Amino acid sequence: MSYDKITVVINTFKSEDKIHQCLNSIASKVNILIVENSKNISLKKELEKKYENLKCILAGQNLGYAKGNNLGLSKVKTKYALVLNPDAVLEKDTLERFLQTANRFPDFSIIGPAKQDEYKRDDLNQGQEEVFQAKSLKGFAMFLNIDQFSEIGFFDDNFFIYLEEIDLCKRLINKNKKIYLDKKVIIHHIGGSSHNKEINFEMELSRNWHWMWSTFYFNKKHYGYLFALLSVTKKFFSSIFKIALYTLLFKRDKKKIYMQRFSGIFNSIIGNKSWYRPKIKNN
Repeated sequence: MSYDKITVVINTFKSEDKIHQCLNSIASKVNILIVENSKNISLKKELEKKYENLKCILAGQNLGYAKGNNLGLSKVKTKYALVLNPDAVLEKDTLERFLQTANRFPDFSIIGPAKQDEYKRDDLNQGQEEVFQAKSLKGFAMFLNIDQFSEIGFFDDNFFIYLEEIDLCKRLINKNKKIYLDKKVIIHHIGGSSHNKEINFEMELSRNWHWMWSTFYFNKKHYGYLFALLSVTKKFFSSIFKIALYTLLFKRDKKKIYMQRFSGIFNSIIGNKSWYRPKIKNN
């Protein structure tokens, strides 16, 4: 099968231990575009030398999921793009299945896997069609029909991580665009973490900050300021309590986590942009 209609876009940051497993699962004739969120020229040279079908863009800084993928998507010249996490692994027939479903439902905006290793969808039942419409999907594997995004654009750059794909889906649904999930599209989301404990903890701090920031921002954007405020009130006061508790118990790392949660909520409430970045050397 010809894959000249597809570009695979992979947004990476500190993903050297996972990316090769992902890339080796992609057919050798498929165009691959990597956005590496660093200045790591040696990684760029290594990847472009090993994979002839691959181009690596160095972002120079950590742009996050939304802005990094937008950079990659802005370079796509094919009809379709598969936005893929670096810790995702395809089956041999995954791309073929995406193309079959795209031909069957040419009005689609996004197609995604209905079920995979890490994310189990409880709403699936045996009576449903193998391909069915949905209101949202997980962002680790999204097959995009590029022309369908001319009106609304791709991801909202204001998100760094978390809820950017849910926001995109909601904007599509509001414009009567169609999202499909396919039971026969299988993608393994292997996940995992770094062997470096300091990096793992810094990433944990970042996740806590951004989950809180994104939760408030998403709800404010779609449901209004008051609803957004109500959505984080419990977490806000819980974070204050936990900061005090772990200060008294001398549990420094736990205290740092809840300080990040508090900071993420507070910064979003007062209208600050998503400024927190993992404190990891960006080379």
